[in-house]
Amino acid sequence: MIERVDIAVRLVACGASLLLLVLLLSGEVRRGLKLPLAGLLTGSIGYLANSTATFLFGSPTSLPLGDFLSIFTPFFTWLFALRVLEREPPRVVVWTPLAVLVTGWTIGYFIGPDTKIGFTVIHITGLALVADLFRAALLEREDDLVEQRRAFRLWLPLLVAAQTGGILGYELVTGRGSAMGGDPVAQLVNAVLILAVTLVAGKALLRTEPELLLRAEPRAAQPDSKEQPPAPALSPSEMVLRDKLETAMAQGIYRTPGLSIAGLAERLGTPEHRLRALINQRLGHRNFSAYLNRYRIAEARAWLADREKVDLPVLTLAMDLGYNSLPPFNRAFREETGTSPSEYRRRCFHKSDDRN
Repeated sequence: MIERVDIAVRLVACGASLLLLVLLLSGEVRRGLKLPLAGLLTGSIGYLANSTATFLFGSPTSLPLGDFLSIFTPFFTWLFALRVLEREPPRVVVWTPLAVLVTGWTIGYFIGPDTKIGFTVIHITGLALVADLFRAALLEREDDLVEQRRAFRLWLPLLVAAQTGGILGYELVTGRGSAMGGDPVAQLVNAVLILAVTLVAGKALLRTEPELLLRAEPRAAQPDSKEQPPAPALSPSEMVLRDKLETAMAQGIYRTPGLSIAGLAERLGTPEHRLRALINQRLGHRNFSAYLNRYRIAEARAWLADREKVDLPVLTLAMDLGYNSLPPFNRAFREETGTSPSEYRRRCFHKSDDRN
């Protein structure tokens, strides 16, 4: 009985995933999310096909294509989550787990099919990706100003832990892959979790959340448009809070080491959610660190071009601006200017010499 229910759930999940794949490819989801979402859905279909075939044929049956597609599900889940959170990983970080997964699959099917080497490599890599997703989603949640995305940071790790992490952990401990059978109850729970993840994705695609999936960049003004769209009007309370915020920034509160949105709200004597809404919805910043960097990097550029501060070490400058170490400052400065602080200083003084 359990096996029949399991097959039914898996077939429904397969059909739902195929429908969502069509909606995804024909919808308005931003391009950077289409590939990982398509890979996630395709991988889920491959996993379901493998495990469903096992029950239908009554013996461990592995479909090579389905197995190949399914091993990338943790990778595409990880990449999709990072891009939704606007944390694009470097190319080398993207290609490394892909290469490891392909290598593990190749070993498992062609080089050492009688060993567990490929199986273990694939599962450990998947669990490492799930762990990094947790890190990005939960540890950086405080910095996020977009309310829909803050909620996404909470429920996504829970779903991934229950479904993807649960599958990988269970299979690694038992040594059984998707096509090797296993406890019928565990298989049914797994199928229900896959269907739940598919339905959650369906909710997002059928009623697209613009803050999560659509393009975050503002649309460029039309060439024949002479007027910019009016800025949203602030309420009286928002105007007062904005003035208090601008005064605090002018006084250099952004230089406070470890300054958080909660700490700033406490200093301004306002609820944290009101300050979040003002900075995000009214001032247009999606992350609190990006808002602080607007002030910190502007001052850094002035200091680096100042002849009186030519001997000030970059590390000292970074610490004086509120950074806890040099790498975050270098990263923020490069994102803003396209160059490193040392190179920026060198260019400023070279320009000055050319003018003289």
